[in-house]
Amino acid sequence: MPKTLYATLKALPGQRETLRGLLTALAKDVRAEPGCERFKVYTLASDPDLFHVEETYRDDAAFAAHMATEHGKIFNQTITPLVEGGGSEVVFLDEVV
Repeated sequence: MPKTLYATLKALPGQRETLRGLLTALAKDVRAEPGCERFKVYTLASDPDLFHVEETYRDDAAFAAHMATEHGKIFNQTITPLVEGGGSEVVFLDEVV
C-alpha cells in the first residue's frame, strides 16, 4: 500500500530563496529514489514563504529507505536555521477514493 504524506515548511524572513533552492535540489534526489512515486513542491499562493511538499512512496519499506538517505538527513540538518520551528511539519494521509 502506498505511503502518502505532505510536509509544510515556513521560511524565516529572508530565507525563502535559500529554502526554495534546497527543496529544488532535494526534489531531484528524492525523485531518483526507486520507491518514490511523487514528490511535488509548492508555495502557498497567498504566502510564498510557506512551502508545501506532497510525497508518495511505493510502500512503507520505500518510505523507510527514503528516511535513511544521506541527502534527506543533510537537508533536514541544513534547514534547521532557515525555517520556523527548525523543521517541517508532516501529516500522513490515507487514500479514500
